[in-house]
Amino acid sequence: MSNGCACHAGLAPEHLAEVGKLLEPYRGQPESLIQALHKTQNVVGYLPREIQVRVAKELNVPLSKVYGVVSFYAFFTTKPKGRHQISICAGTACYVRGASRLLNQLTEDLGVEPGDTSQDGEFSLDVVRCLGACGLGPVVTVNDDVYGRVRKEKLAGIISKYNGE
Repeated sequence: MSNGCACHAGLAPEHLAEVGKLLEPYRGQPESLIQALHKTQNVVGYLPREIQVRVAKELNVPLSKVYGVVSFYAFFTTKPKGRHQISICAGTACYVRGASRLLNQLTEDLGVEPGDTSQDGEFSLDVVRCLGACGLGPVVTVNDDVYGRVRKEKLAGIISKYNGE
């Protein structure tokens, strides 16, 4: 996913031009909505309202339908993501082993709530239902790296690996 920081100050002109090009094959094809949204999010990094309006117009789909799809599927996001994506597993095995304590610690350390991105654009924090590594709970992922049996005291060391990367 490209995240060339069109993030906080409107979209970069090159992103808008690229979105226009990638929507051309879907013009007037409402049945291609999910595919068009996936490709658009891969270019921009997220799906802000102005992009949703453009997709609706190009595909001839009501904006309410575009928003409905974007808000229904967890893959889509309307907020910019950080360079590093942190996920805390809140499945039963992880939860009973202290996932909520880890979440509270990360919220405090990064100054970010679940579903949001840190002010510096470095980290996004999400809670997921299950990462499929129940025997390693509690589990934290940063980007594609998986950390098992994580304790509060280990969090700062894990996060420090990604600062300034």
